[in-house]
Order: sequence, then structure tokens, then C-alpha cells
Amino acid sequence: MSKEKQLIKFTKKGIYCPQGKFYLDPWYPVDYAVISHGHADHARWGMKRYLCQHNSKPILQHRIGRDIKIESVAYNKSITINDVKVSFHPAGHVIGSAQIRLEYQGYIVVFSGDYKTQPDFISTPFESVKCHTFITESTFGLPIYKWKSEKELQNQLQHWVKTNQANHRTSVFLGYSLGKAQRLMSLLEETDDIFVHRAIHNLNEAISNSGLQLPETQLWSADLDKKELQNKIIIAPPALLGSRMLKRVPNAATAICSGWMQIRGNRRWQAVDAGFTVSDHADWDGLIMAVKASEAEQVYVTHGSQAVFSKYLNEIGIKADELKTEYGEDAMAEAEQESETLIQ
Repeated sequence: MSKEKQLIKFTKKGIYCPQGKFYLDPWYPVDYAVISHGHADHARWGMKRYLCQHNSKPILQHRIGRDIKIESVAYNKSITINDVKVSFHPAGHVIGSAQIRLEYQGYIVVFSGDYKTQPDFISTPFESVKCHTFITESTFGLPIYKWKSEKELQNQLQHWVKTNQANHRTSVFLGYSLGKAQRLMSLLEETDDIFVHRAIHNLNEAISNSGLQLPETQLWSADLDKKELQNKIIIAPPALLGSRMLKRVPNAATAICSGWMQIRGNRRWQAVDAGFTVSDHADWDGLIMAVKASEAEQVYVTHGSQAVFSKYLNEIGIKADELKTEYGEDAMAEAEQESETLIQ
């Protein structure tokens, strides 16, 4: 058996490490799950044991359950599981997100989870990890996707808020409760008072209780006086679009924040006043940079534009194969999770 096969095996339950006897972000219940981050398509209910990076622990406990059996490890610190060295390395995707490095008898596999190479103001910046085999996402694996710098994005968002205020409008940003919401908070901090939906507020509390400091926000509830919200900033989950709660916001200007907004023809533009390209995933250049920096001999390309991206990697001399997984449904999973807490 090759060393790669001792470290990873692609199964119906997810990516399995035969030597370590654990799974990476499994999508069905298993005995031992090593988790890259807290999004619902990667961290699922029903595992007997969980292992994650320290900052992901309160997120998993909040989203899956306080009673789960869970351990956590700091970035760049190795632990050994059945002779396999396991360590977590910053992925730059959301708070607590990590690439998972496996090493056995000198052979190294890195599972990227979801990642973003462009630094932002709130997540631990992405770090390249050298390996023999690299499993990469490809959510935005097309040349059309190129992100603005964080400073450019901040200026764009703050300018929109100020324009809205000049027209006596309340700025409502729609973004997922984990990752997008905290990033928007950091981009809009000190622009004006920020109100967040209860789903975001509760998650922020869980994150803050672990010792991480987040920008100051206030809870947006249905019983708030409309005058308190006038000209202010609201951050809410996308599932709230069209809800009665949102319709009660005085003179609201709504904006969707997503990497998909790079494509102006996206159908979701039709229901809002603006769309901003805010993505927690790597763009085309970021994906290429991460793969090259890994120096991997073998690359497996998962969810997203895997056919295009793997074809390109092979054309430039990097051995790449497509890998079918159940990741990449984070938008749907997030919406399902948040729908339980939405106030209509």
C-alpha cells in the first residue's frame, strides 16, 4: 500500500485516514471527525468525537450542541493519532478555519477545507503548507474571479453607507452568520452603529466567550423603535430577504455580499439595491498560488469549478484529478440552519 493510500481514502462517508482511523469533514456520522471549520457543509451533527482548531470549538458547540465530545488544538501544534501527526494551519476562510496537515512516515497530505489567500481584518491569514498531496477546493476556480483588496472593499462599502445616509436610508447587508457577518462587521466598524440579527448576535457571543474580540454590535430585534435604526447599519442572514422583519426597516437599502456578485447577471441582483463582491474563498489567482506554494506532486480538486481548475493545473504541469465531494453546499446549509432562528 502506498503512503498516500495509508493517509487518505475517498469513501461514501467522506475523506478517510486509514492509518489514523479518522475522517476529514465527514458528511455522515462516524466515530472520529477532524473538522476544518464551522460551516454546516463541513461540520455536521452526529459524530462520536470531534477535533478542531481552538477558535472553531465554540462555533461547533454553538451550532451542533454543547454536549458534543470535542477537543481542540492551536494552530501549528501537532498531535499524534495512531502514529499520524495531525496539525491545523490557518486557512484564512473564517474565524477558526484551518487546513489539516497529516504526516505519516515522512509522507504529508494537506486537506485545505475552504480557504482564502487574501488577508482580511478578522481571520487568521492563510499560511502555505508544503506537502506531497494537496486537496484543494475550487469554489471560484475560474479566471473571471479576482477580488479587490480588503482596503478597497472597505472604502466601497463605507461609501455606499454614507450615500445611503445622505438619502436618509438604512443600510442592510445580507451575509451568512459565520464568516461573512464578522467580516462585514470589521469592514464597517466605526462607520456607524451596527445592528445584527439574532442568529449573528448569538454566534458572536459564542465566539467572544472564547476570548476573541469582535467589533461592537447591537442586537436587531423586531421590537426596536424604527427611529433607532434610521440611517444605521444592519447585518442579517440572506434567508431574511423578503421577510416581514426586513420590510419593517425604515427606508431600507439592501445589499447582498457574496463572491457570486462578481457576475453582474446573477439572478439575486434583481431583489436588492446593490451587490458587493465579498468572498471568503480564494479567487483564481489565490487558488493557483496556494497549489504552487504547496509544491504537491498530486493535487485533488474538490467542490466548485473542479473540471476547469484541474484541467488548467494539468496544462501547467501539475498532476491534478477531480474529486467529487458533498462540500460546497454551504449556502443552502447556512440558510437551513439560520431559518430556524429567523424572526418573520
